[in-house]
Amino acid sequence: MGSENRQLLIVEDDPGLQSQLRWCFDNYEVSVCSNRTDAIAAVRRCSPGVVLLDLGLPPDPGGVTEGMESLKQILSLAPATKIIIVTGTHDRENAVKAIGLGAYDFYQKPVEADILQLMVDRAYRVYELEQENRSLQTERRQGPLAEIVGASPQIEKICRTIEKVAPSNITTLLLGASGTGKEVFARALHNLSPRAKNRMVAINCAAIPENLLESELFGYEKGAFTGAAKQTQGKIEYADGGTLFLDEVGDLPLELQAKLLRFLQERVVERVGGRKEIPVDVRIICATHQDLTSHIRDGRFREDLFYRISEITVNIPPLCDREGDALLLARNFLNRYSTQLGRNIKGFTDEALHTIERYSWPGNVRELESRIKRAVVMADGSQITPEDLELEVTVEEPTPFNLKQIRENAEKNAILRALNHANNNISETAKNLGVTRPTLYNMLEKYNLKP
Repeated sequence: MGSENRQLLIVEDDPGLQSQLRWCFDNYEVSVCSNRTDAIAAVRRCSPGVVLLDLGLPPDPGGVTEGMESLKQILSLAPATKIIIVTGTHDRENAVKAIGLGAYDFYQKPVEADILQLMVDRAYRVYELEQENRSLQTERRQGPLAEIVGASPQIEKICRTIEKVAPSNITTLLLGASGTGKEVFARALHNLSPRAKNRMVAINCAAIPENLLESELFGYEKGAFTGAAKQTQGKIEYADGGTLFLDEVGDLPLELQAKLLRFLQERVVERVGGRKEIPVDVRIICATHQDLTSHIRDGRFREDLFYRISEITVNIPPLCDREGDALLLARNFLNRYSTQLGRNIKGFTDEALHTIERYSWPGNVRELESRIKRAVVMADGSQITPEDLELEVTVEEPTPFNLKQIRENAEKNAILRALNHANNNISETAKNLGVTRPTLYNMLEKYNLKP
């Protein structure tokens, strides 16, 4: 990469040291500032990959107040920037504090050009690799299954099912507790289907009053009822050529169940107050958190409709049954909300990771997302702590009786936990497990696990 693209910012108030540092980095596009105000302006202007920051800046050249404040503001504006603190010989304590606030590294004066060049080059390489990684992740997120985050066997099985079912027009029923992400899976079905270029229309059957739901679904003619001032398409008609997602279909009133059944059989709709049959080409995806078989026994749901909407049934497990996915989702939400909210949060403490892992998550993915978003807002440091999450941990894990199965489950879970805690770093995972890298690779192959 040419020097015109490698931006380096030097924040130093000593003119002699400014000149020395500028000549050290002739392979960089160097900007030099002597105070916090100019430094912040330079960060906004040139977005440097690396910043060399002296802690002793005016108007407090003998202290570290201005330098520390500059560090915080630069990281707030550009969290990915690598900041190397340049300190005096006896100022190691403040340098360590700066690293705790998010600085990349520190260098103690007097300046040795070769060592400082090596340190800046290494920091810039890390910056470039992180930029490349973010770019690759963005490309990956653009796929049809991009919104589904998980590596557990349960989620992999569901993804394979979605890939098989999506190309057809078969009516699909998604079953799962509240907060498990049924709409995310419905959207994945739509995005993988030939209808992806057309719209997906979603309607929550539990959120609309019963007396309005029929006109919302099927539309109405002008004058059909008081307030019907013009002819209006319903959601089914509006989704023509695309996908209709009926969320919480278990709350559909019996009268509307009969009308929906007729539509599924005939593929025509009649607007409220109308007599004309309107053909509609639409794929139906339904979802509910309720037990429809018990509803059928109680006379609250039509059995014939159930068989129509459940040509393919996908059971989405609760988060507590998805091995290792809580940590993957937590990291995903942390990255998302750190960026959205402008917070420089680097990750989780080990105690926070253990808390996330052990909590039962009764509200599933929705609860996890809410907790992480709140923690990003409330965190005081650069890492999320258990106190930021405010979770009461309870552990209830059923244990099988087969000793071989117990050993294999324990070994597999230990590997998954170690991979998640090490963020998929093989060397660190092997070290934490107390095995060699070849042994770990053999174990990954044995249990069909992929970092």
